[in-house]
Amino acid sequence: MTDAPTQAALTRPERLDRLPFTRQHLRVLTGSGIGWALDAMDVGLISFILAALAVQWSLQPSEASWIASIGFVGMAIGASLGGLLADRIGRRQVFAVTLVIYGLATGASALVGGLAMLLVLRFFVGLGLGAELPVASTYVSELAPARMRGRLVVILEAFWAVGWTAAALIGYLVIPSSDDGWRWAFAIGALPAAYALIVRWALPESARWLERRGRVGDAEEVVRRFEESAGVQAPAVAQRSAPASTPSEALPSAGERLAALWTREFRLRTACLWLVWFCVNFSYYGAFIWIPTILVAAGYDLVRSFGFTLLITLAQLPGYAVAAWLIEVWGRRTTLSVFLAGSAVSAAFFGTASGETAIIAAGMALSFFNLGAWGALYAVTPEMYPTSLRATGSGWAAGVGRIASIVAPITVPILLGLGGAPLLFVVFAAFFVLAAAGAWGLADRRGLALDDR
Repeated sequence: MTDAPTQAALTRPERLDRLPFTRQHLRVLTGSGIGWALDAMDVGLISFILAALAVQWSLQPSEASWIASIGFVGMAIGASLGGLLADRIGRRQVFAVTLVIYGLATGASALVGGLAMLLVLRFFVGLGLGAELPVASTYVSELAPARMRGRLVVILEAFWAVGWTAAALIGYLVIPSSDDGWRWAFAIGALPAAYALIVRWALPESARWLERRGRVGDAEEVVRRFEESAGVQAPAVAQRSAPASTPSEALPSAGERLAALWTREFRLRTACLWLVWFCVNFSYYGAFIWIPTILVAAGYDLVRSFGFTLLITLAQLPGYAVAAWLIEVWGRRTTLSVFLAGSAVSAAFFGTASGETAIIAAGMALSFFNLGAWGALYAVTPEMYPTSLRATGSGWAAGVGRIASIVAPITVPILLGLGGAPLLFVVFAAFFVLAAAGAWGLADRRGLALDDR
């Protein structure tokens, strides 16, 4: 029998993994989570602003769909580039820069006088937003202890519900208050630009990324900060280190990192991950961007439609809470597939619901299951790849998903014209079923160290 490794024999990632939840973890989680909530607020606001502008600017359905979709064009590009940059220059740097980009573009949107300029600015909003989301989940996963990593990433994703609820409140209280209500909503959405300064200077860089880049002293400083927060004595000298990059792999090209995603070790994970991201994005953004507009078209006035959407949005929080608990009990794949199956059933019911009670109940069920699935998906995605590829792999999965979120808002008016809400939501249900099947091709890494194969 051999003794357990002493503290001095642990690598820095192992020292991070054995820690309890500390104030430093809370700072990382809330700091990243507030940025995440501000992201969600911006994405959510466009669904309410779209309904108001459709009336005020007399927009054609195709014009309204492009306002929704152009942001996702930016998100697809941003997610792909953001992951590549985060693996090269660091997680925190990209996180802060992207907050500035989309915060300023959102604020500038409050001043537009026509459709063309709004489309340009919405593209830049999407560029920043798309890069930020996969980077934030990668960042939190790399600092979280292994035994609670999935749960903390789901909690991070739960901040999305906070931001979307804030958007629903702004939509309900601010946008209908005057003809310029939508401009005030955009102005509020500029808050991330100020928050980026806090992110840049207050949060630590990922110790795993620092060590992989050969910045051992900086990595040690970050690990010691977490150990001090836990009241754990750091070793005077760490006897083992996680493998640092060799000079030949210190700056791998973007093409080399992308090719690595399709090597024998990762190709099944990558294919299934891209499938799940594509299907979930199609159904989520197709449904939730258009729900206020669909309700208005069904005869409910703007205020009543926004009120229904607010109630539906509130069901996101318990969805995240249940997913955060189950992901460390059932594991990643089971939790993700169950919530996706629940999303499929809820979507089918929502498409055929009639009457206020049925609409709200079906919408709340869809919100509960869909956002719980999102939490599980963001938890499992960074776990599919080692540190050297993690942000790239996460970013490109998100980028492929954003292709679906570009297509979905454009497709919605066509499907509504062909078969109304019943056909539309049956299509969404079918995509959820396909995603649930794809989830079983992912590796379940509950409780394992991030770089374990």
